[in-house]
Amino acid sequence: MKMLVCVAMIGLVMPVLGQEASPVATANPVVWSAHEIYARQSRLLVAAAEQMPEEKYGYRPTPEQLTFGRIISHVAQSNGSLCALLSDTKAPATLMVSETAPKAELVAALKASFAFCGPVIDGLKDARLGDSITYHGASVPRARALIELTDDLEDHYSQLAGYLRLNGTLPPSATPAPAKK
Repeated sequence: MKMLVCVAMIGLVMPVLGQEASPVATANPVVWSAHEIYARQSRLLVAAAEQMPEEKYGYRPTPEQLTFGRIISHVAQSNGSLCALLSDTKAPATLMVSETAPKAELVAALKASFAFCGPVIDGLKDARLGDSITYHGASVPRARALIELTDDLEDHYSQLAGYLRLNGTLPPSATPAPAKK
């Protein structure tokens, strides 16, 4: 029965995926999929960072949790580190921003991290994801950095969305889309 349900779901999803898939998706399905996640999450993270009032950048739901500003700082730095691994380049120093920096600096660093990572992801090929990189002292496939990047973005957007809600603000992913004319 479970197998039948899985086959039916694949049959329903495949035509939709086929309509959206491009030649790049066919040639590089893993990178294409990661790029789709990256593009969505980068838009949401920047929108959340811009939405939170500056005076709330020190907000944390409990003393054990990270502040909103620390999450923004971490994402900018993590993006730089992971995309440097993916591209065999060095991350821009401008991504190293303190969690206590003004909102404008934190948002600028976050945007700069996405500007650095975008072309890196655009240049990736599935064929190179098996190449070895050194990640936290261990030799791992390059794919590990790509998965860490998308996971990190989704994880931290979820945190930011919760922080926004706890401060009475609807997060960007829950904001209704404007009506189409």
